[in-house]
Amino acid sequence: MIYIGIAAGIFLLDGFIKGYIEKTKKTGEVRPALRGLLQIKKYHNRGAFLNLGENHPGIVKGISILLCSLLTIVFLFTLGQKGNEPLKLGMSLLLGGSYSNTYDRLRRKYVVDYFSIHIENKALRGLSKIVFNISDFCIAIGAVIAVWRTV
Repeated sequence: MIYIGIAAGIFLLDGFIKGYIEKTKKTGEVRPALRGLLQIKKYHNRGAFLNLGENHPGIVKGISILLCSLLTIVFLFTLGQKGNEPLKLGMSLLLGGSYSNTYDRLRRKYVVDYFSIHIENKALRGLSKIVFNISDFCIAIGAVIAVWRTV
């Protein structure tokens, strides 16, 4: 049950933050956080990662629903097995993040992203333009853990 709780916690926490950002921040407004390491900014991502597919929202939405469905099946299968807690953790992170972003795509027609990493290095400064949300990090970390445990 703890892994279902992790997935639900990610979904609820990220949903709460997205709602707060939507209500209190203006698009284009930038606020530093964590001593300038992060920048809080409101961004509506109409595609997938890095706006991939933003001109085809129906396809992005369909793929998102399909992947959530497949992840749910794999997650439920792993829950029924004894052991392999890292895989269960990875799947719960993946699922919580995926559900949150898919919910946004279905409800809002875009995903609310709200922070970027501030980078001073001139060669890497372009990375500061990428805006994330907590679900994005959970998806990335969960995917790494899940792949690591299945290889």
